[in-house]
Order: sequence, then C-alpha cells, then structure tokens
Amino acid sequence: MIRALITGGAGFVGSHLAERLLASGYRVTVIDNLSTGRLGNIECLIAHPNFSYAVEDIRNIHVIDRLVSECDIIFHLAAAVGVRNIIDQPINTIEVNIGGTEMILKTASRYRRRVLIASTSEVYGKGVTFPFREDDDTLTGPTRRSRWSYAASKAIDEFLAFAYHEEVGLPVTLFRLFNTVGPRQIGQYGMVVPRFARWALANEPIEVYGDGLQQRCFANVYDVVGAIQGLAESDDAIGELYNIGSSEEISIMELARRIRDRADSASEIKLIPYDQAYQQTGFEDFRRRVPCIKKIQSAIGWAPTTTLDETIDQIIAHHQGEIYK
Repeated sequence: MIRALITGGAGFVGSHLAERLLASGYRVTVIDNLSTGRLGNIECLIAHPNFSYAVEDIRNIHVIDRLVSECDIIFHLAAAVGVRNIIDQPINTIEVNIGGTEMILKTASRYRRRVLIASTSEVYGKGVTFPFREDDDTLTGPTRRSRWSYAASKAIDEFLAFAYHEEVGLPVTLFRLFNTVGPRQIGQYGMVVPRFARWALANEPIEVYGDGLQQRCFANVYDVVGAIQGLAESDDAIGELYNIGSSEEISIMELARRIRDRADSASEIKLIPYDQAYQQTGFEDFRRRVPCIKKIQSAIGWAPTTTLDETIDQIIAHHQGEIYK
C-alpha cells in the first residue's frame, strides 16, 4: 500500500485528492494548519481506516520530519492562496510559500521521498503569448505591488524544486494549476465561481470586478486530481513541469451570466472597479489565462472531461446543500 502525505490536505483541492487516493487504495495522511482549509472538507474521511490527519503548520520541523519519514510520496499543496489573502497578507504569502516548500524539499531529500509540488498559472504573470506553455518566459509586475508576491514566491518554489532534482537527484514533479473549481471551494478569499454561485442563489447582485472581459479557463477539481494522481504514478514525470487546466475559455462577465441562468436567479450583474474591490492602488489583473495542455496529454494521456456547465451545476448543488443543512 502506497503511503501518501498531502500538505494542505484539508483545503479544496487537497481534500478532493485525499478522497481520490483513498478510493485508489492509498494510505493517506493530511497535514493542514486550517488557515484556509477546513476540517469539514475531510470530515467524511476521518473514519476511513487508511486516513489520518494532523492540524499543524508544515514549517514545524519535528512534525514534518516524522510524517515524511512515514510516507512514500508527498503531494505538496499547502500554500497561501486567494487574491484577497495575497493582497492583504503579503508577508504570510511569501513566508509560507517559500519557507514551507523549502521545509518539504529538505525533509524529502533526507528520506529520499518522491515529491509532487503544486505551482500556479500565476507564474506566467502578464504573458501575452497564448496558450501558456511550460517553457514560456514569464513576466510579472513591479515588486512594489503585493499582488505579484504570490507569483514570485511560487516561481522560487519551482526554482528550488528543480535545484533539488538536479543537484541531489530528488525525484520531483511540478504542476501548474490553472483556475480549479468545484464543490467545497469557498469564495471567502476571492475565488470567483463560488462567490457568483452564492450571490445567484440568494438573488443578490453578482459583482464582477473590472470590465468583465477578462478571459479564464475553469477546470473541474475531479478532473484535476485525476491528473495529479496520474503524474504521481508516472516515473517519466520525474523532473518535469506540467500545466493542468481546461482549455474551455470564457469571460468573467459571461461566467456570471451562465451561473445566474443555471441557478435560475434574478440577480443583477454589477461591474465593480478594481480600485473599489481592492485597497491596493493600481491593482493589476490578467486579461487572459489559458493553458496549453499538450505536454500532460502526451505524458499520461490526460485531458479534462467535465464541461463548465456540468461543473457549475455541481457547485450550485453543493451550495444548495449547504443552505439547507
């Protein structure tokens, strides 16, 4: 039985990955400090005989050393996430993302454990060549603006992971997640789809930041965790970096309309200027963010299979279930 450790395992993606790995016969241990994760996300797993969890910070060397020594493979998903968190808490973003990844890599190297590290499409920054490919150049904004601290910290994570692989032979695989959505995601930290769904179900105004013409691709979390597992089970993926996302592109304004229609809502859609939505002066956003997924398709035969409409319906049903609990 493969023993997996998932950092950030009580979070949105981490909890779905834990569920999938357990169903595939893994033994799963989760560590999460619950800063953005929730025990409710893993509540249904706690009674499983092959599941355990620890509420702790991944920078606690004593706890991490023990958990890594007891596992075969590490899925490092713990990070400061969400645009709102990044803007409001840049120190925490930088320290958690870089310090946490350093701790995981150093400890994994001590015990020679396989590591998969979650990175982000934010690393591409303000790139203008579409779709984004793994070996594209990256372009971020000025260091004065904390909005770019997340992208910069995750880029450092990637540099560090590749350095451990090349210098000491640590078996590392990296993947950049594009917009991942689905049941259990919350909108508290700026995630757009759950916020839109909650407003639509309450018939409240749906707030779209900027002009609403920003283009995004939203991947279903069930598809995404399938890709992560596939990479974990491929030796050819060691030392490589992959995009994971959907190529079904949509504007944020059209997304708001789509969610409103599928929720049978009477909500109005309101445009909110960025300077009203965020306190940071001169907030910058991506105009488009679309992945090239040919590399992961070639490596493990993965492609997303869930349409955006199906995903929206899953999210609406989840929120309705939360409302009527």
